[in-house]
Amino acid sequence: MDISVFVDGANFFYMQKDQLRWWIDPKKLLGWIQKKGTIIDAFYYVGVDVAPEARQDAYLKALTYMGYTLITKNLKTILQPNGCEKKKANLDIEIVLDMFNTIELYDLAVLVSGDGDFERPLQLLRARGKRFLVLSTAGFVAKEIREVSGMRYIDFQDIRSEVEKL
Repeated sequence: MDISVFVDGANFFYMQKDQLRWWIDPKKLLGWIQKKGTIIDAFYYVGVDVAPEARQDAYLKALTYMGYTLITKNLKTILQPNGCEKKKANLDIEIVLDMFNTIELYDLAVLVSGDGDFERPLQLLRARGKRFLVLSTAGFVAKEIREVSGMRYIDFQDIRSEVEKL
């Protein structure tokens, strides 16, 4: 079975930092997915500062050596109503475009995100006869994603021993 992996980098990071409170090893994650078939693509989508800090730059470079293809977008600074600045780079559309532009290449799509914006794309994958898995965690996965994925949902807590960074 040919597999394409789509990692929503911001969602992946904040899920670990704010919900799991332990870190996932991206290489071990690919190893876990590889047990289900042959990974033909592993895309990692992330917003980057125009001049990324050294730590982020090193992490992104390491991802490429692990086998991920980086899809980046410059972070935009958004002024909040309270006067605070927030940095954001929404890559949801890039993830969906890549899912559907490469749909003939894979049998199974693995989405690493709990973002409710992916509800409709997952419904359309199912309608096109594609299998998918969603990897996220309780408290961070949108209700819509849980409902559309059903048995195709894997909680990172359930595979912690296989993917945790030690």
